[in-house]
Amino acid sequence: MGVFDVIVFVAFVAAVLFVGLYKSKGEDTHGEGGAADYFLAGRGLTWWLIGFSLIAANISAEQFVGMSGQGAGLEGLSVSSWEWIAAITLVVVAFVLLPYFLRSGITTIPEFLEVRYNHWARLFMTLSMMLILIGVSLIGVIYAGALTLKELMVSYDVNLSLAGACWALGVMAAIYVAVGGLKACAWADLLQGSALIVGGGVITYFAFEALGAANVSDLVTSSGAAATADTAAGVMDRFSDLNEPAMHMGRNPAMPWPILLLGIWIPNFYYWGLNQYITQRILGSASLGEGQKGLVLAAGLKLVIPFVIVIPGIIAFNLYSKDMEKSAGDHLAAYEQAIGDSANTKVFIMDTKWEVANPEKAVEINSFNDATRERLGAAKPQTVALKQYKYDSALGLLITRLIPRNKGILGFVIAALLGAIVSSLAAVLNAASTLLTMDVYSRYVNKGASQFKLVTMGRVFIAVFVVVGCVVAPMLQNNKSVFEFIQKFQGFVSTGILAVFIYGLINRTSGKWAGVIGLVANPIFYGYLTSKAFTEGVWPVEAWGPCHFLYSMSISLILVLIVMTIYGLVQKQEKIVFSSNTTMDLTPSKGALVAGLGVCALTVALYVIFW
Repeated sequence: MGVFDVIVFVAFVAAVLFVGLYKSKGEDTHGEGGAADYFLAGRGLTWWLIGFSLIAANISAEQFVGMSGQGAGLEGLSVSSWEWIAAITLVVVAFVLLPYFLRSGITTIPEFLEVRYNHWARLFMTLSMMLILIGVSLIGVIYAGALTLKELMVSYDVNLSLAGACWALGVMAAIYVAVGGLKACAWADLLQGSALIVGGGVITYFAFEALGAANVSDLVTSSGAAATADTAAGVMDRFSDLNEPAMHMGRNPAMPWPILLLGIWIPNFYYWGLNQYITQRILGSASLGEGQKGLVLAAGLKLVIPFVIVIPGIIAFNLYSKDMEKSAGDHLAAYEQAIGDSANTKVFIMDTKWEVANPEKAVEINSFNDATRERLGAAKPQTVALKQYKYDSALGLLITRLIPRNKGILGFVIAALLGAIVSSLAAVLNAASTLLTMDVYSRYVNKGASQFKLVTMGRVFIAVFVVVGCVVAPMLQNNKSVFEFIQKFQGFVSTGILAVFIYGLINRTSGKWAGVIGLVANPIFYGYLTSKAFTEGVWPVEAWGPCHFLYSMSISLILVLIVMTIYGLVQKQEKIVFSSNTTMDLTPSKGALVAGLGVCALTVALYVIFW
């Protein structure tokens, strides 16, 4: 990095901290509204703050690095479903869930379960969400962010320790969250969310520029074959010729179409409508209309994200497939070791792109696999997946190879990436401290706590969480499947919470223990549905393919709703009425509704275009 890049980087980080702290300096933490001011920004967030804050809290290293890597890999554009389905989800949350939440005057999402069911449902959901926020989200964001920052800095001959990077990110986020609360987060997110979109656009611009200038002999298609595109073709025509299969959503087995009908909606509705660290932004809305407009703004931005994150990843494979293979290390070592083992019981699954790029070696490995199966007879061989490309290196390659140095652009792009990480980390810290303070401390430990005491304890909890996260996060570096584990683990909580809210809003007369029953039943069902006993012994693999974890979530959701329905038929009570407990303006925004319907229509159009 050049001197000017460093200046831009430092100036951006300083601006984020200054704006966040300056905008929150007038909060009254001693008065009646102290806790509301700190945890919900005094319920005064405007729509543009909400929209950008939602995006900044959502996009972190996992999305920036992971989505660009999946774009470079086997998923291609199909990974965009997580973003485009989220756009429709946000619109539904704005006009279906948000009116209930704001009318009830709640501070946390679990608080709504007490309104509908009982305080045990609220406590159980709080503890479940704390487990996810601290044990999964916080540690995962710190680790992924620190790993990204460390690997990126190595490219510029700056050697950061993983632990040092963890503490740098954790402390930076904790400073403005602990001092300024949600208002500081929201204003910092305004800068960081904007930088995220602009930074992604900058990377996309240089990616297309490099693609257009490259020699065809140096390029590969998205399938792994050597490029044969016309050298005289324009850059968009060249991109289309190279990546035609990767740009079709409906042809990719990595995201089977049945998942789009049910499975993918479950984590989306939980994440955008019921997850505290996201919904805390909309609970702090100045009015229902402002919240709805903010959600629709975020929905519109969600449609843009794949074009500035996923598509650059696709281009990265066209340009740097050989570098991705080198980054994967000695990926054939296990196979070469098995060749000389007469007692070998392993067969090797190759990356389909690598098979196309290396046909002769692929034939050799397939012949070895056939011989192994024939020798084993009825015995089942052990399958070993050869990770022949490091797809997650896509973003780092684009930044280090394409962004010009010492013009300030590189400093801005790295600052945008760092901001995305810190924003998500700050959101998790703020949400976790709110839950523990308002749903546990003030409810069960110190019922008469003053507003100042509540805010103080919130700050103490943030410090504790940061220490825990920064100590534990580096330990994940030896866990090769940490992200797959995180992705699947959330189903133990998210599916049950979604089922309880769906049932609670539709059925207002079931007994008060329905919420607890649903929250307890889900991890039991989901645990079995993700076990080998089900995925290998019951699931029809040959007919339907591997049991995707979203299939397991879908089945679990249905089973939990059935159990709750049976309970509701046996145990009834007087119909619950969600009375208004706020002085907030609850007039819905007609303009947001029109814009939201437009976002939904545009989402459908994108699926039609890229299906």
